[in-house]
Amino acid sequence: MTKRERKQLNIMIIEDEQDILLLYKDYLLSRGHKIVATSTTANEILSDYDRIQPDVAMIDYKLPNNKNGIDAAIQILDKYPSAAILIVTAYETVNKEIAKRSLFDNKRVEVLIKPLRLAQLETSIVEIVNKK
Repeated sequence: MTKRERKQLNIMIIEDEQDILLLYKDYLLSRGHKIVATSTTANEILSDYDRIQPDVAMIDYKLPNNKNGIDAAIQILDKYPSAAILIVTAYETVNKEIAKRSLFDNKRVEVLIKPLRLAQLETSIVEIVNKK
């Protein structure tokens, strides 16, 4: 990125692997963003989202307790249709799964396939937040 002014974004991270969650958090903090919530499960995602209303929710696809990133995204989009959500996954089939559901049509939801570069993560977050 250039030296031009970048907006600090409020980011929620849901990632079941603690070391990856910390890696994402540390990188995004170093880039000037604010991490407003982190969790290793999506159990409280809607109440957390209600309370915080982040600029973007970054959600891992594979989560514990029989809930995945798509389930979590649906919960948020049902109440906040303009929410910006980035689903991070190693499963390339997630794009097809999202395409089958009309709820995701014309929404600010993107899928980022692992493995990913940290710079790619920030670029994707900024793009989805700025998507109209």
